[in-house]
Amino acid sequence: MVQAWYMDESADDPRRPHRAEPSRPVGLEQLRRLGVLYWKLDADKHENDPELEKIRKERNYSWMDIITISKDKLPNYEEKARLARWCLRAACACPQLRMFYEEHLHVDEEIRYILDGSGYFDVRDKDDKWIRIFMEKGDMITLPAGIYHRFTLDEKNYVKAMRLFVGQPVWTAYGRPADHLDARGQYVRFLAQTA
Repeated sequence: MVQAWYMDESADDPRRPHRAEPSRPVGLEQLRRLGVLYWKLDADKHENDPELEKIRKERNYSWMDIITISKDKLPNYEEKARLARWCLRAACACPQLRMFYEEHLHVDEEIRYILDGSGYFDVRDKDDKWIRIFMEKGDMITLPAGIYHRFTLDEKNYVKAMRLFVGQPVWTAYGRPADHLDARGQYVRFLAQTA
């Protein structure tokens, strides 16, 4: 089942769990009120899984690919990850290196299905506090268009994920602030209705 919690405010390595003290777990219903959807599937049969096919059909997820993020797959991974963590702490202007953990939103849903490995999706709640969602093999998540979020690997530094889209993929990430976008306005109205 999904594991999620409110984060602490530490600027330490983002790959660590960062649980708030005292612990403040977040349940599936609270995530749903933010528009976040979650499924637990059998990743070992992702190529022929009728449950995955049913979700794809119901939600019109017509396009997919598989991405692996690890030091073996990304040139100069260790150096980029080290510099990205330094840039976040120093608030320097190196967007190419901060891309691993920079807060952003999309104008379309973001759908990820973890086939192997693990990592964290962080999403903002209605009060602008960070909620961390631990994602591991078999976890599938849909983040609504307009939600501020970010992703990071955990300390294992490896994830293999299926990316799904409605229609052709749009890779544009809009860094915060992006409140002028229609998708953000629609999302804020959705939050007001679920309050």
